[in-house]
Amino acid sequence: MSKQFILTKQKTILVCPLDWGLGHATRCIPLIRQFINENSKVLVGSSGSQKVLLQKEFPSLTFIDLKGYEVEYPKSGSMALKMLLQLTKINKAIKAEHVWLAKIVDEHNIDLVISDNRYGLWSKKVKSVLVTHQIFVKAPFGEWIIEQLLKRYFDNFDEIWIPDVEGENNLSGDLSHKKPLSEKFKFIGLLSRFSHIIDNSSVSQKCGTYREDDDFEFDFIAIVSGPEPQRSIFENIILKQVESSNLKGILVRGIPEDNSECKIQNAELKVFNHLETDEFLHYLKKSKVVISRSGYSTIMDLAILVKKAILVPTPGQTEQEYLANYHSQKGRFFTQKQSEFDLGKGMKSFD
Repeated sequence: MSKQFILTKQKTILVCPLDWGLGHATRCIPLIRQFINENSKVLVGSSGSQKVLLQKEFPSLTFIDLKGYEVEYPKSGSMALKMLLQLTKINKAIKAEHVWLAKIVDEHNIDLVISDNRYGLWSKKVKSVLVTHQIFVKAPFGEWIIEQLLKRYFDNFDEIWIPDVEGENNLSGDLSHKKPLSEKFKFIGLLSRFSHIIDNSSVSQKCGTYREDDDFEFDFIAIVSGPEPQRSIFENIILKQVESSNLKGILVRGIPEDNSECKIQNAELKVFNHLETDEFLHYLKKSKVVISRSGYSTIMDLAILVKKAILVPTPGQTEQEYLANYHSQKGRFFTQKQSEFDLGKGMKSFD
């Protein structure tokens, strides 16, 4: 099959998000919507929580099981060291997904592959696109070596789509703006599950502001999705502090695969394992402040919705620590370390 992308027939597009947290899946939602609107046939390669989330959003699509990288996160200590010890495992997963893709391309007559941060999902037979905001890295050591490794992966793809804007009002900072990029790298604007209802042409300029006449029902909405064990650690910190406050809030646990009921002894707190887009948007609009990790997909959602937020980076995750600091310095969001998280202090910063 020619690598030329044929526009005269219905395209079959394979979309595959990385399995590190839910953000890679949620930012694929606007892409999938766009492809469907263009009358393309969309297939999704995924597993675990990411697959469950996207199945809830697009129940009519065909899903193909694609094993994740299954990276383990530390309870404490250096994330970079933990990742270094798992490089062999990650490299094996990248090779395995490349073999998987070769089979899927032939079986399903794929025309275009959209890979969100999965470096093995490229093919010489069809157009292959990598979606990533992390062209350059933030790490406690070895940044240059990691960037050279990433460049080798980038070279396999026809295009690199960066979910951000060019210029000063970007959201990713040095992660995609540190150096000039070739024409292969394309800034495609912000990707948010809420993009279809809000004009995002200049949202980065309005980050962290809200209308004074907004009718807020809740003081905060806390979103604690992300990898274990840090997801549960952060959740427990929030629950403990809410108990000793008089704040009214929402807790979204970020575990769409869990259908069990979470009972909390606090009448002022509503708890959900997962919220689908429309309901999630409702509670976001009704909450004065968002408490969340500083993952890039979350920051795009906050920017699109123009929300005030307390960002709490996952301990040891240098990219999230950089983004939290970057946006704090820009005056867009308030940030706290997880070890120093103080719900009352954070909320008072918005008075």
